[in-house]
Amino acid sequence: MFELVQGWLQRPNYFAFVLLFLWGIYIMVTRYNLVKKLIGMYLMQTSVIFFFVTVSYKEHATVPILIDPTEVIRPEIYANPLPHVLTLTAIVVGVATLGVSLALADAIYKKYGSLDEEDILKKLE
Repeated sequence: MFELVQGWLQRPNYFAFVLLFLWGIYIMVTRYNLVKKLIGMYLMQTSVIFFFVTVSYKEHATVPILIDPTEVIRPEIYANPLPHVLTLTAIVVGVATLGVSLALADAIYKKYGSLDEEDILKKLE
């Protein structure tokens, strides 16, 4: 158990990732306002992006572009571009999802006059 705590203390970025993710889940579960639920969803997405960025970090790494083709390739000096591409894709998808979700929330507000989940469910009955 002590090793687990010591490991968490040596990597505060993982603690921040878990804290942001759990905070996003808490907001999504406990709030009834649809915009607040979207904020919780966005916090969860941000924590996953933060996790990708921190896991893909490699100290003293360079871009994987070979200038001299006769050079011996040493993979340990190059950064892996895949996590960065996935992060960029996740940001674009997240912004698009948030935009569509806010448009739907606006349409719901215009139709039902409220963004509160309980009020909307009462009006549907």
